[in-house]
Amino acid sequence: MSSSPDMTLPETSGDTEDGHFEDLLTHLAVSFVNVEPLALDELLVASLRRIVRFLGVDRGTLGRYDMLPGQLVTTHTWALPGIEPVPSPIAEDRFPYMVGQIRAGQALVWGKGNPLPPGAAADLQSLRALGLRSLAVVPLMSAREVLGWLSFAAVRREHDWSEGQVRRLGLIAGVFANALLRKQKDLALDAAMAENLALRRRVEAENAVWREQVLHCRDFDDLVGDSQALRRVLMQVEQVAATDSTVLILGETGTGKDLIATAIHERSRRADRPLIRVNCAALPATLIESELFGHEKGAFTGAMSRKMGRFEVADGATIVLDEIGELPLELQAKLLRVLQTGEFERLGSTKTRKTDARVVASTNRDLQAMAREGGFRPDLFYRLGVFPITVPPLRERKEDIALLTAYFVDRLRGKLGRQVTQIPDEAVAELMAYDWPGNVRELENIVERSMIVSPGSRLQVDGLPRLGAASSGASAAAPSSDDWRTLSEVERDHIFSVCERCAWRINGRGNAADRLGINPNTLRSRMRKLGIERPGS
Repeated sequence: MSSSPDMTLPETSGDTEDGHFEDLLTHLAVSFVNVEPLALDELLVASLRRIVRFLGVDRGTLGRYDMLPGQLVTTHTWALPGIEPVPSPIAEDRFPYMVGQIRAGQALVWGKGNPLPPGAAADLQSLRALGLRSLAVVPLMSAREVLGWLSFAAVRREHDWSEGQVRRLGLIAGVFANALLRKQKDLALDAAMAENLALRRRVEAENAVWREQVLHCRDFDDLVGDSQALRRVLMQVEQVAATDSTVLILGETGTGKDLIATAIHERSRRADRPLIRVNCAALPATLIESELFGHEKGAFTGAMSRKMGRFEVADGATIVLDEIGELPLELQAKLLRVLQTGEFERLGSTKTRKTDARVVASTNRDLQAMAREGGFRPDLFYRLGVFPITVPPLRERKEDIALLTAYFVDRLRGKLGRQVTQIPDEAVAELMAYDWPGNVRELENIVERSMIVSPGSRLQVDGLPRLGAASSGASAAAPSSDDWRTLSEVERDHIFSVCERCAWRINGRGNAADRLGINPNTLRSRMRKLGIERPGS
């Protein structure tokens, strides 16, 4: 993820300055949510530049404190032209008071109207030796652990640090600390993944995939697969499940986000309590507030009795907010308050209630883009994105297709009354050649259909577009003279064929989206991408 364009924010005072600082903080928070580990250093330096220019000081510095041998080490810095960077490392005995403040999790402010205490004489001498005239230093904290320090210095003239500025610098330090901590965890996870990849045995394609093979590769109840992409997700689940942190599950429709949410709950300290689910897309905007927060009798027309909301029911448990991107803007502020303070009011009541519900949200939408466009609150996006988990689409974990197919065959055998016990190599190869726009859900539908039409013990794949099959309609691309076509051509032909059989109904009864096992909005997006149009439109 690249750094965002520089922000031009005027130096103002009072409420206007506060508003601009809040805008700066929101933009920084959003930009750090999904940053890749390799892009973090560049983004940190760009953010220091933006803050320095906003504050009107000369230099911003980010660093760590090495307890042994006791020194301050600079890791990131940005300064105006002509301003020297902070020398690194600096021995602790040159700044004993400042280091003590950092280790205690306290800020240090020095400058116009902010003298240092008498016990900081050594620090004052060192600051003046560095040519500084004002300085603000805030610690980078994770829980009670000190990760490092963030400082902003003025060299050319004294700077008056207001109480509000120092408080907001602490919030920015929190954003930086979360990003650095996530980088540490991602690097450790990558190392563990590399070791796991080197040690684990690879699943070999065989003529028949037996139930024992499937069970051997399953570490989570209904999360089947042995691919590196899925293993990474499962390791993230193990990392976050034991905490009470908010989790945001991202991924396309049909990838299994609901299974990930269930796995998090079942491995948490709240597993003995019920898992409460709310589908934000399935409820009308007029009812979802009542569903989430409850209402009093007579709060609105039809409210014949008092009703507890899902957050009240989920006290001490886990609440899953499916399709969080569909939550109306007017309710997002109320949800943000619950996430921050645990407080809310029922509709028709002024009594403030509290809940200790752990929130797991999921969506197939790009919340970051929605936040930029005004369709989703940036502060809510930041709060939800404490620990994002992206579930990979099936096309990025095709090595799991054989295991998933065997799992579905085993699960559906009794339901369908079929004795399919073998999955031929050619069937697996055919399934792996498809791009799976509907992901695991579409694979399950295809396996069920294939089992219905398979007469014996061998699975015969049915319902997928064949390589080299002729295209239907004027809008689909003309078939190649070769026997092989690209996955995009195969996908385009299949979607065109299904839409034609459904009379081009995307929504409603018997629609094409349901047949393909994907969300209608996702289907429309894929049709635009592939250039699929209804003939004569």
